[in-house]
Amino acid sequence: MSRSRAPLTRSWVLHPDIRNSRERPAPGPALEEAVALARALGGLSIEGAEVVPVARVRPGYLFGAGSTEALKRRLKEAAIELVLVDGALTPVQQRNLEDAWGVKLLDRTGLILEIFAERARTREGVLQVELAALSYQRTRLVRAWTHLERQRGGLGFVGGPGETQIEADRRAIDEAINRIRRQLAKVTRTRALHRAARARVPFPVVALVGYTNAGKSTLFNRLTGAGVTARDMLFATLDPTMRALALPSGQKAILSDTVGFISNLPTQLVAAFRATLEEVVTADVIVHLRDISHPDSARQAHQVEHILDEMGVAQDTPRLELLNKLDLLDAEERAALARRAARQPGVLAISARDGTGIAAFLEALGQALAPAREQAEIRLGHGEGRKRAWAFSQGIVEDERHTEDGPVLQVRWSALQKKRFHEL
Repeated sequence: MSRSRAPLTRSWVLHPDIRNSRERPAPGPALEEAVALARALGGLSIEGAEVVPVARVRPGYLFGAGSTEALKRRLKEAAIELVLVDGALTPVQQRNLEDAWGVKLLDRTGLILEIFAERARTREGVLQVELAALSYQRTRLVRAWTHLERQRGGLGFVGGPGETQIEADRRAIDEAINRIRRQLAKVTRTRALHRAARARVPFPVVALVGYTNAGKSTLFNRLTGAGVTARDMLFATLDPTMRALALPSGQKAILSDTVGFISNLPTQLVAAFRATLEEVVTADVIVHLRDISHPDSARQAHQVEHILDEMGVAQDTPRLELLNKLDLLDAEERAALARRAARQPGVLAISARDGTGIAAFLEALGQALAPAREQAEIRLGHGEGRKRAWAFSQGIVEDERHTEDGPVLQVRWSALQKKRFHEL
């Protein structure tokens, strides 16, 4: 006898359009993104979505009294069980709105954490999600999220049906955070060994970055033949996937597909996923993929660059910008985009779906990587242990011998690594 599927949770999406917000996005595209986020989480039935104007934020409820009452009526009429608020809610606001509306609430951070919990597959990804979730929960210590079945997967502290209290206090959460950090340290060391082994091959690393749903996984699959999940869904890829890439010139590289960035990414997630995205920080070339068909493409690109800066990616790292999804534009728009790309070095217009512009991109990538690595001899003094440690951490040392004056390293490095070494 087959097991019946759990009924979908009736949900409603709200985007607060805060008038005096410093980074106020266009309400329409922002609501579309919020709905896409909600659809990325399994087990939900999206019954409605709307933009709610907020002239002045109420500390206790976020929304004005009139909006709060009007929303209460609509939510009751639609028999809504879960409201997803596309913004940050304080614990007090969340509790008050839940009491006023008689529903469960998730703010943007909580929703993204739930999605990450569903999608993480590698050991490190799972640990990073748990760490971020506990850091978030530590600031709240409110009721457990009970809107989804436990067997769906998700965060370790997400309660199942009938569970209404988190059975942990601040000390228990701190102990869990410390335990996860110790486990992450072991996983990170293993990844560092793998990265050093790759550097000795030596193949340069090309990191694909971009706003979520920009088409990175589709491009990754086209270039490498890998079976990475590629769906029209936010955060379809969470764990980095790396594959060998052969360029037309015969040159080889390692291509890394990463989690998509998103505006207002929770601070704890930026920090928690830094190790997962470390290939981006040390990449020889960064390829920034943009969904040029999206009405808010410029803002999305700005958010990606902002997060790269936060991660510590050097400004002098070679970059290519790919204007993706040409197949969704009409002939006139495509022609205009081609002219625009031609005027900007390092910018190319492509379609990862139908292959348009891929050959030109691979040629440009080969030029960005050549010469990828060169051999050199470095003579260090006895007091230059920091430079020696840096060289070994980069995995560029092929041989070392010791002389009376200090160590002599035989290295194979990229021009960027050479530049950074001399800046130490």
